[in-house]
Amino acid sequence: MSLPFYIAKRYLFSKKSHNAINIISGISAIGVCAGTFALVCVLSVFNGFGSMVEEMFSCFDPDLKIQKVQGKSFNTNDVRALKSVEGIAYITEVIEENALFRSTDRQQTGTVKGVTEEFGRMVGLDSILIDGEYKLSDGTFRYGISGVGLAAQIGLNPHTYDALYIYAPKREGQVNLANPENSFNSDKVFVSGVFSVQQATYDNEYLILPIDLVRELFDYSNGQVTALEIGVEAGEKPGKVKKEIQERLGDGYKVSDRYEQQADYFKIMKVEKWITYLILSFILLIAVFNIIGSLSMLIIDKSDDIRTLRNLGADQVLIRSIFTLEGWLISLIGCLTGILSGVAACLLQQRIGFIRLPGEVNPIPYPVQIEATDLLIIFLTVSVMGLIAAYYPARQIKMTH
Repeated sequence: MSLPFYIAKRYLFSKKSHNAINIISGISAIGVCAGTFALVCVLSVFNGFGSMVEEMFSCFDPDLKIQKVQGKSFNTNDVRALKSVEGIAYITEVIEENALFRSTDRQQTGTVKGVTEEFGRMVGLDSILIDGEYKLSDGTFRYGISGVGLAAQIGLNPHTYDALYIYAPKREGQVNLANPENSFNSDKVFVSGVFSVQQATYDNEYLILPIDLVRELFDYSNGQVTALEIGVEAGEKPGKVKKEIQERLGDGYKVSDRYEQQADYFKIMKVEKWITYLILSFILLIAVFNIIGSLSMLIIDKSDDIRTLRNLGADQVLIRSIFTLEGWLISLIGCLTGILSGVAACLLQQRIGFIRLPGEVNPIPYPVQIEATDLLIIFLTVSVMGLIAAYYPARQIKMTH
């Protein structure tokens, strides 16, 4: 143990001649502890919400999505090389287009997503169905699965027997102004299920349909798609599979993982998280700078010790190091106490869920997720702040003390 650290530790825990110094040092440590505790809890809540939203999206978005870089559609014959890629569990053909929906007395625009039967198994759509079942065809009729918002807007659900009419503009020919309906392809389906992702982008816009019906509506040829959606085998890393697919397909195709498919949303969440971190760090900075007062008083209290150390041959650097370490130890104790108490609170929230989101029926606990990276960033932030706060009064020590 170095001499400066040994003396600083003795000063930290020894009784001072003025009790006010102990009180101010204790207040400084408590302030740092409270700020650190808040940082751990708030960042963990942001992580928890991010994971919760990611889980919601995973019930609709695939692990990987392949799209053309230029142009909207492509033929699946062009990507036959995918079949030999290891780690792929599902490859689902998809066509997404905008369409007009009409029920008996209402109409609404939205997005149709044509998929194969295995799409539901790939993303686990059953877990977000709030009414009905996942069924695209029964051999006689074709069905659609609607977002909860869209179902409310068009007034249809699995328990109604009215058909939902879908209109899509013809890809060739001119608009017939005398009879506009002739410029559209149309067909009808019945609603077999209603899903809720709890995201307006999906819930208010999407209608899932059989892909052969969508091909007919939008005049797509057999094998023509706007995207291929891929489910990765359990235990496989999507990033590894994505890299291999991208290498095989080349620059003409874009392979997006789940984060890239919702890039704007996750970027906003990250920005909110780190803005909150900066605000709380500024508040923490005020608490850390209380160390300046307590350390200045300690230097005055220990003026006789400083004189004795000088007489024994201690130089300016050693004496300043002692008091810099003293102030840094105060912030370090507060930091470690805050991190440990914050982690304990988050673990209790995960197990017990004593704080819950507001809701009338069965409110869910606030989601929290502790990440080691966040704890490291918090520790480094508080440590650097404490070191800077301690250095200022320590360097004011003059040779004449």
